[in-house]
Amino acid sequence: MRFIENLHWLEIKFLQRIYKESRKHYVRQRAHCIQKYEVAELAGIFRKTKRTIYTWLDLWETQHFVGLYDTKGRGRNPKLDNDQKFQVKEWSKEHPKNLKKVIALVKDNYDISISKYTVQRILRSFGFSWRRVRKKPKGEPDPEEYNQKKEALEQFQQHAKNGEIDLYYFDETGFGLDPYIPYAWQEKGETIEVESSRGNRLSVSGFLSMQNELVAYTTEDIVDSEFVIACFDEFIYQERQWLQWITQVFTQVMPLR
Repeated sequence: MRFIENLHWLEIKFLQRIYKESRKHYVRQRAHCIQKYEVAELAGIFRKTKRTIYTWLDLWETQHFVGLYDTKGRGRNPKLDNDQKFQVKEWSKEHPKNLKKVIALVKDNYDISISKYTVQRILRSFGFSWRRVRKKPKGEPDPEEYNQKKEALEQFQQHAKNGEIDLYYFDETGFGLDPYIPYAWQEKGETIEVESSRGNRLSVSGFLSMQNELVAYTTEDIVDSEFVIACFDEFIYQERQWLQWITQVFTQVMPLR
């Protein structure tokens, strides 16, 4: 029978804190292990061999709190060095949707077999993430005009927050047979884009307020200026009808006071 004896109350307090707050699971296990239990009981609690439990206890007796943590260099050595990892990054940018191609390139160039999960870990270490490829318009906006409109929008947003106006955003989307927009591995700060295409679809145009109130209109025809103008006219008409109803109700309620 073997267990740790004569623990100082401060040691017990710190062990309890490490057990509750450490981000590393194995550290929490080892901190919890340093208690008055027999080795056989500890092996059953943590589902470890007795040899592992003896190792934990030996590390505590020789190194105390330092022994709860693994030393640098433990574990299997990485298959790829830093230069090879950088090359994996570059190949992934060339083939962002096909990691099997990257794995094949590693095998052909370095004669090293790696898994898809290894490539994913390398890409995440470089700040890559798996997200959808975006569509982009074919043209680029005029910078000066863009900045003017951006400043105007910010002013409208401030007026809406102050309750001075009701601000609505107008946009159009739809459902159709456009090509599927795939996901791909993309570096942080960079986005892969494909030019958009237009086909037969059900178009939905709508007004969305800052309070997430939506008024939508649909059409199977082309969304041209005539349709957009009709949407605005109908939206304004509905808003006027609503204001007139509110005014009538307010007028009827006021005399009752």
